[in-house]
Amino acid sequence: MRNKQLDERRARLAVGMVEYALSLAPNSVLEQRRGTADTAYARQLAMYAVYVGFGISLARVAGAFGRDRSTVAYACHQIEDRRDDPALDCWLDNFDAALKQAAQLIAGQAGQAV
Repeated sequence: MRNKQLDERRARLAVGMVEYALSLAPNSVLEQRRGTADTAYARQLAMYAVYVGFGISLARVAGAFGRDRSTVAYACHQIEDRRDDPALDCWLDNFDAALKQAAQLIAGQAGQAV
C-alpha cells in the first residue's frame, strides 16, 4: 500500500474515533469548510493524533486531511499548548493508545501495514 493511501486510512480512523468520542456527526470533521468551533477542534485533535500517533510528517498529515501543511502545524501547536491541562493530557494519551491498537487490529485483519 502506498504512503498516501495509508496516511488517508490513518486520518479516517482518527477522525472516526474523534467524532465518536466527542459525539459529533459522522463525516463532519472532514468537510472542506471550517465548520463549527467543535468540528474545528475535533479536526485539530485528529490531525494531532495522526501526526503524533503515527509519527508521520506534517506535510503527509496535510495531504491526508486535504489541508495545507501550515494548517496542520497550527493545529498541532494548538493541541500541544492545551496539554498543560492534566485531563486533556490523559485523554490524549489514552486516545493515542486506542488509535494505535485500532490500527493494528484493522491491519492485522487485512494483512496490511499499520
